[in-house]
Amino acid sequence: MSSFDIAAVTNELNPILDGARIDNVYQTNRKTILLKLRSPSRPTQTLLIEAGKRIHLTSYDLEKPQRPPNFCMALRKHLRNGKITEISQHEFERIVIITVRGRDEDYQLIAELFKQGTVILVAPNGEILQALRYRRMRDRNVLPKEKYQHAPPSGLNPMKLKKEDLSQLAKYDDLSVVRSLTRLLSLGGSYAEEVLLRAEIDKNTPSNSLANADLDKIFSRLRELLQGIDQMEIQPCVLADEQGRWVDATPMMLHSYSGLKCMAYENFNKALDEYYARTLTKEKVGEVEKQTGNELKKLEIILQNQERTLTESKERVVLNRRIGDTIYRHMNELQLLLQRVMDEKRSGREWNQIVRNLKEEKQAQAHPAIYFDNITPKNLMLQVSVESQTFQLDLKRSIHENASEYYNRAKKAERKIPGAEKAMEQTRTKIENAKARVVEETKEASKPPPIRPKKKWFQKFHWFHSSDGFLVIGGRDASTNEVLIRRYMEPNDMVFHTDIPGAPFVLIKTEGKTPPERTVEEAAHLAASYSRAWKELLMTTNVYWVSPEQVKKQPPSGQYLPKGAFMIYGERNYLRNVPLEVAIGIEREDDSARVIGGPVGAIAKHTNLYVRLTPGEKTSGKLAKEIIYTLAKKAPADDRKDILSVPIEEVQRFIPLGRGEISS
Repeated sequence: MSSFDIAAVTNELNPILDGARIDNVYQTNRKTILLKLRSPSRPTQTLLIEAGKRIHLTSYDLEKPQRPPNFCMALRKHLRNGKITEISQHEFERIVIITVRGRDEDYQLIAELFKQGTVILVAPNGEILQALRYRRMRDRNVLPKEKYQHAPPSGLNPMKLKKEDLSQLAKYDDLSVVRSLTRLLSLGGSYAEEVLLRAEIDKNTPSNSLANADLDKIFSRLRELLQGIDQMEIQPCVLADEQGRWVDATPMMLHSYSGLKCMAYENFNKALDEYYARTLTKEKVGEVEKQTGNELKKLEIILQNQERTLTESKERVVLNRRIGDTIYRHMNELQLLLQRVMDEKRSGREWNQIVRNLKEEKQAQAHPAIYFDNITPKNLMLQVSVESQTFQLDLKRSIHENASEYYNRAKKAERKIPGAEKAMEQTRTKIENAKARVVEETKEASKPPPIRPKKKWFQKFHWFHSSDGFLVIGGRDASTNEVLIRRYMEPNDMVFHTDIPGAPFVLIKTEGKTPPERTVEEAAHLAASYSRAWKELLMTTNVYWVSPEQVKKQPPSGQYLPKGAFMIYGERNYLRNVPLEVAIGIEREDDSARVIGGPVGAIAKHTNLYVRLTPGEKTSGKLAKEIIYTLAKKAPADDRKDILSVPIEEVQRFIPLGRGEISS
C-alpha cells in the first residue's frame, strides 16, 4: 500500500472503529495479525494488519493456529477489551498508529507497512513492549524496553507542503522529475506519475529545467489529490486489464490507469479486502505449483535413473552371457593362450617381454596369440578380443571358471531386473499420484478464504433453537440481561429465571404460538445451567417462568435495581429440580463448522456430533480444547480439519460460567 492508500484507509477507518473494543487478537502467520472488534452500534468486525504490506477490514474467515504465538499472546494481554480511540497515519508515511485505551492508559499499536516493516506494541511510557520482529538498525532499534522511534522520513510530508518547497526539485539537476518528486516527497512512484499526468508535464523532464509555471501546476494537482483523500471524496475501485487480471486497488480512479477496467466498491476497505484475497490466492496457487513441481521433478529424475539402471542390467545380462558363450566356442584356443602366458611367467620372463612376444605373434596371425590384447599385471587380468568382443580373463582361474564367472554375472544382473521394474512401477504410481495431487492442491489453493458468516442478532446472547423449532435466548451478563428485557422481550414471549441471584433472564420467542412442554423444559435447562448454581457445583435447581407483563424495572419504594436486574410481580410457574447440563456440538453450515450449544435434547435434534457438560472445576480454556479434540475424534475424517480449526473462544462462549467438565 502506498502512502495515499494508507491515508485513504485510515480516514475511512477512524469513524468506523472509533470507540470499538478489541474483543480478541489472532496471528495467522509470521506477518499477519487480526483484531476482532466489537462496538455497540456495529456488528463484529475484523481488522487485518500485515507487516510491511497492508491494513484494512476483512470479511474473510482466515485460518487461525490453535496455539497463538508469543506476540499474539502479548497483544491479548495488553489490548484485549481495550477501546480504540484513534487510528492515524504518521506524517503521511506508510505507518499507521492505532491508539488503544486500556486500564486508563493509552497503548499504541504501530503498523509499519514499508518494506521490512513490522508491528510494534508501545507502552504508555513510549517503550517497546513487544514487536512482531526485532531489529537493530543504523538509525534506530526495534528492541524490547527501548524508546520507540519512527523510521526516518522518506521525504517531505505532502500534506504540510508549501509551494516554495517544490523549488528543491532543482537540486536533483537533470534527474527526471518523476524520480526527483518521489525522492523529495513521501510519495509513491505511481502517485508521482499521477500528479505529473494531471499537470500535463512529461515525467522524463529534467528536474532543473522546470519553470515556475510547471511547479505551480505540480503543486495545484498534488493539492487536488490530497484534498480528495482528506475529505473522503473517493471512488474506490479494483483495476483489471483486458484479460481480466486484477492489477491494483485504488481509492480513486487514476489517469495512469485510464486504459484499465474499474470495478467500483462501496468503500476502500472492501476494495482492498477483495483485491488482496484474489492476489494472495494467486500467490498461494503459485507456491503450491512450485512445491509440487519440484516434487514431480525429483520423481522424474528418480524414474530416469531407474530406467537407466534397468537398461544397463538388461545389457549386462546379454553381454555377460554372450561372453560366456564366446569363451566356450573358443575354449581350446583361449585355454592355450592363458596357459602360454602363465608358463612364460613361471619361466621367469618379465611381463613386458611376454606382452611384446605375444603382440609380435599376433601381428604374424599366429594362434592363439591372434586373440591377445593386453595384460594387467597388477590384478593378473588377460584382455582378449574374440568375435569383435573385448573382455578379460582371470589368469588365476581356469578357462571354465572364467566362463562360469561371466554366466554368474549375467544371472546376478537378471535377478535385479524384477526389482528394478517393480521400483519403476512404484515411481510411476508416485508420479501419477503427485500429478493428481497437483490438480487437487491447486484447486484447493485457488479457492479464496471463506467469507466470515455474519452473526445473527440473537448470537450476542446465549441461544439455541429448541427441539420444536422455537428460538430461545438468554442474557450473558448484566448488560445483555438489560438489553434482552428492554429491547427484545415481546408480549407473547415466556420469561424464565431462577431464584438464585446472578442468573440470566431467558426468553422463548413464541411468535404468538404456544410452546410445547419439551421446549419449556429446554428453556428452563438453559436458565438453570447458566446460573450461579453451575459455579456452586449444584446438580439441580428450581426455575420459574412468567409473562412479560410481570417483569418490571420499577423497584419497591426506597430500593434500587442494579443494571440487568428486574422485579417480578405476580404468580410464578415453577419447574422443580431442573438438571444442570448442557451440550456443545458442531453443526455444518455452508460447508463450514459452526459451534452450537444448549440443552442436550435440543442440540441432539440438530446434530449427532456433540459432548455433554456438567458442573466442574476445569477452566474454559483447557475444557474448550478438550471439547474440540473430542468432537474431531468423533467426526468423519473429512470434517476433522474444519473442527480442529474452530477458534477456542467460539467453544468457550457456550461453557457456563467458564468452568465445567465433559460428562461420560
